[in-house]
Amino acid sequence: MIEKITSAQNPKIKNIIKLQQKSSERKKQNLVVIEGMREISLAIKSGMQLKTLFICPDIIPMDVVKTNFNINAQSFEISKEIFEKLAYRGSTEGLIALAEPKQLKLANIELRENPLIIVLESVEKPGNLGAILRTADAANVDAVIICDPLTDIYNPNIIRSSVGCVFTNQVIACSSDETINWLKEKGVKSYAAALTANKYYHEKDFTQPIAIVMGTEADGLTEKWLKAADEQIIIPMSGEIDSLNVSTSTAILVFEAMRQRNFCK
Repeated sequence: MIEKITSAQNPKIKNIIKLQQKSSERKKQNLVVIEGMREISLAIKSGMQLKTLFICPDIIPMDVVKTNFNINAQSFEISKEIFEKLAYRGSTEGLIALAEPKQLKLANIELRENPLIIVLESVEKPGNLGAILRTADAANVDAVIICDPLTDIYNPNIIRSSVGCVFTNQVIACSSDETINWLKEKGVKSYAAALTANKYYHEKDFTQPIAIVMGTEADGLTEKWLKAADEQIIIPMSGEIDSLNVSTSTAILVFEAMRQRNFCK
């Protein structure tokens, strides 16, 4: 029989909020909060282990949960009032899970014969990172490497904005130095997007093993990456401003690579 939680003051509910708000708690407890049926399903498919599932039967019938999940995790029923207190958005089917995160390292990345990789240096906004992960999933890139990250990859806002694509991609957090050395070892050519570049992106060969390297919107790439990259590329701009949102720019470059590769997956 599933235990019911009726008070928002319950320690388990307070702990979910703590995990949502503090990366230090997520790291300490080795747990992440996943909200929504699609997101939880993708996490399970990626090999993550669910530890606890909170179900709001006022939103999702229990038989629907049992039909969609082979659940071995400890489960609790929560009221609609508690779910709304916890939920980041209203349309997440009444499910919240706690799961053990997967922590990939560069050595664990599985590459195809002709890899396409996204490298992000210190991209700090969860919304941008989530959108880039959606692009990565759509293009079936080999990996997304986040160098010197300013937020942990399992921030609830990243999970939400990526609609679970943080689970469908190989996502690795590490230092810029590690990534630069790894790309050279693997024979992957790096293209750095930079406003100082004098070569347009569509003039370059994206059919070979490449990494597209993107910086922050505010400052772009650091000097370290500008010097380490094999080439610098730029997206032509015809208006008054000189740059695009980093997630938009990444999508343009990634799908140029897909176009040149005849959209092969």
